[in-house]
Amino acid sequence: MGMATLRRSNSKVQSWRRCSKQYIREQRARLYLICRCTVMLLFWRD
Repeated sequence: MGMATLRRSNSKVQSWRRCSKQYIREQRARLYLICRCTVMLLFWRD
């Protein structure tokens, strides 16, 4: 394997990490909103 091949695979790993961080952040935000809405609905008082 040459250096160019290593650089290409390294850039793929970095872009995957960046993408996965964004995905995890979105999922955490979605889970947070779902939990907040669920708690609000459970403790709703008229």
